[in-house]
Amino acid sequence: MEPPAARGPSTRRRRRTVRLRTLLVLLAVVPTVAMAGQVAVTSGRLLEQSAHLRADVAVGERVGVPLYGLMTALQAERTATAAYWAEPSEPGEELAARRTASDRAAAVFRRAAAGGGAGTEEADRRLREVLDGLGELADRRERTDARTGGPESTVAYYTHLIGQMIRFYQDVFSHTRDGELGQENQVVIALYSAAEMLAQQNTAIALAGPSRELSAPRFGEFVNLVGAHRYLYDRWIVPYLPPGDAERYARLVGSSAWQTKTRVENHVVSDHAGLRSGVRLPREVAAWPTAAAAWGTRVEELNTSRLRGLLDHGDEKAAALEAEVTRLIAVSGAALLTVVGVVVLATRSVLRRLRLLHDRTVTVAERTLPDVVARLRDGRPVDETALPSVRGDRDEVGRISDAFARAVAVSVAGHRELAAERHGFGTFAAGIASRTGNLVSRQLALTEELQDAFGADEELLARLMRADQLTVGMRRQIENLLILAGGEVPDPHTEPMRVADLLREAAAEVEEFRRIDRQALDEISVRAHAISQVSHLLAELLDNATRFSPPRARVTVRAELVADGLTVEVEDRGPRVGPERYAEMNARLHSAPPYAVLAEEAHRLGLFVVGHLADQLGATVTLRRSVYGGTSAVVVLPERLLVPSEAGARPSPGAERRGTGTTAGAAAGTGAEGGAWAGTGAEGADGSTARDADTPTEDADAPPGGPARDGSGPVQDGSGPVRDAAPAASVPRTAAALPVRTPPGGARPGGGDRPPLPERVPQTHLAAQLRVPPPAAERGGGSGPDPGAGRRDRAEATPEEVADAWADYEDGTRKVEAELRREQP
Repeated sequence: MEPPAARGPSTRRRRRTVRLRTLLVLLAVVPTVAMAGQVAVTSGRLLEQSAHLRADVAVGERVGVPLYGLMTALQAERTATAAYWAEPSEPGEELAARRTASDRAAAVFRRAAAGGGAGTEEADRRLREVLDGLGELADRRERTDARTGGPESTVAYYTHLIGQMIRFYQDVFSHTRDGELGQENQVVIALYSAAEMLAQQNTAIALAGPSRELSAPRFGEFVNLVGAHRYLYDRWIVPYLPPGDAERYARLVGSSAWQTKTRVENHVVSDHAGLRSGVRLPREVAAWPTAAAAWGTRVEELNTSRLRGLLDHGDEKAAALEAEVTRLIAVSGAALLTVVGVVVLATRSVLRRLRLLHDRTVTVAERTLPDVVARLRDGRPVDETALPSVRGDRDEVGRISDAFARAVAVSVAGHRELAAERHGFGTFAAGIASRTGNLVSRQLALTEELQDAFGADEELLARLMRADQLTVGMRRQIENLLILAGGEVPDPHTEPMRVADLLREAAAEVEEFRRIDRQALDEISVRAHAISQVSHLLAELLDNATRFSPPRARVTVRAELVADGLTVEVEDRGPRVGPERYAEMNARLHSAPPYAVLAEEAHRLGLFVVGHLADQLGATVTLRRSVYGGTSAVVVLPERLLVPSEAGARPSPGAERRGTGTTAGAAAGTGAEGGAWAGTGAEGADGSTARDADTPTEDADAPPGGPARDGSGPVQDGSGPVRDAAPAASVPRTAAALPVRTPPGGARPGGGDRPPLPERVPQTHLAAQLRVPPPAAERGGGSGPDPGAGRRDRAEATPEEVADAWADYEDGTRKVEAELRREQP
């Protein structure tokens, strides 16, 4: 048996889902088509019946009427022929007249029969038999004239031919599906049959001749004819005659001729005398020919009227059927249109309600519910009226809407609980982060005290600086937790800070601050309430840039005014990143992830912090590929966070550091504003620095023509930005330019307007730390030189100066190692 895992994919096809619109349309189309089909079938059947009736009427008009004239003519000719056989001595004028009438009727009939068929196979066959019988008429007349063949055969010929004619009428209307017309056709056939029986009685009396003698068979046939035609009139004709024909029959029966006929028949049946050779009729038969001539005309009128009535009724029936078809089509069409209209309206109503439900559902799912979730996540109030509510509708669409409303209510309740838990956890985490931040601040203060107390020990001071830097990083991570938990980072700044100082403060938060090059290209300051947030944001970007780039690669941060505000770009030389990864990181910068995502991507916590801070500041942060192959983070601060920088303004009280040790804020204070030991602090209005007056500076050695530095931006000498070499004190220092000595009295060597030749000044090209301090008199500390002043100044050096010296030592060591590597083959 094949294991389940080895089985191939199922070849069973999924049932195709039919759209509701299609089902509704099918629901309307199927009964409509069925009804239309039924109407079409019924109309076709009725039209077919009408066509048959029209055809039967046409055949009756074309063939039936001439045929009846031919039948009556042949009946009269048969009686005349019988009389001629009974009395040959009688003149033949009557027989000749009857034959002439029969010939005219036969000619009319033949023309009518040649105009088309009879409509049915039986009627056509009967019509051919009649025509064949007429073909024998001339031969029968010749035999009669020659007295050959006998009267019985001649009479039998006429009787048979007339019988075929009567059966033709029976076959023409026999296929009709109308019961009323069928009944009327039976009445017509009965009338013709009764008339034929009366005609045969005339023939029998004519055959008796003057002798009034009939053969026994002929007499028996006469008696049967009397009983048969009376039965037909009484049983099959009179009860079914319409009022007009019934009135004609009543006049016929009440006529003296008909009464004479009846009296003669009664005498023949009761008063006949039997003979050896047959039967002798009573003398009353002498009145038969005269009476027969009278009632025979009325019988023909009755028969013709009934035939015409049958044809007219058939035509009316055909017209009624056609009208019924028209009415059926009209009524059915109206009904179909009504059904289609009702179905269309119902379908549109259902689809409209479903569309509204769909639109409302999509709106709730794509707009309302995300907004509610965002409000719950941010702790803002929720508008309950914007959410769908349960209405208690009883129809299907209403039930679906209520079910969706219940689902939304359950979802909102779940998100409300999650938001409450998130808010509670955030408050809890913010409290812990705040307490831990206080402990870290106390630790930084303790580190500062240790640096002040043991600053003379360079090795211990270096370790304290390292501990201070790690503590600053720890504080930044605690602030990250506080920011993500929804708390606020305390901001000690009360005055705006220049961008250059802000970049320095942000760089000081990074462990690898020596690899950061800063460029502040414009004179602008950031408002006090946003300094800590902007500094923290830039510190996260700088930390990310230094951690994800090669160890010796430089990271550049530059600030410049643009149309939308201030742009700060952090550029590194990190690994190549694809466009999809950039899109993912930029999306992470603009969305607040849940704690589950934060836990899974804790190594990228900085990006989430940057996104939070950017949202709070109203800034935009975009990560993109750098032209050098690394990553460039572009931060655009809005104009509302910026203020113009005042000339000679002091830095913000938090410019050195935000409650840290002495080295934390000053560690990144070198490099970008001049030489390796160029000052980074701002000078006061009178040219003095922010440090105490007894702190030694190099500004006193600078000649009047030296460049003035205010720390507002980088000073470039054509070789690009100056890199941070080592942590320096927050004391502003300015590297002196090449001095030019001027002779006393202001005279220039060479005279005229020619510039003076430069002269070397001692200690100008030495590092600031190797220079001999100026005499005490020049420092304003005494009136004469003090040989031990240099040793005392070195012994009383501040921790910042020690850190500067150590940084210069490390920087020099790196430069020498780099030169040795380049010189090696």
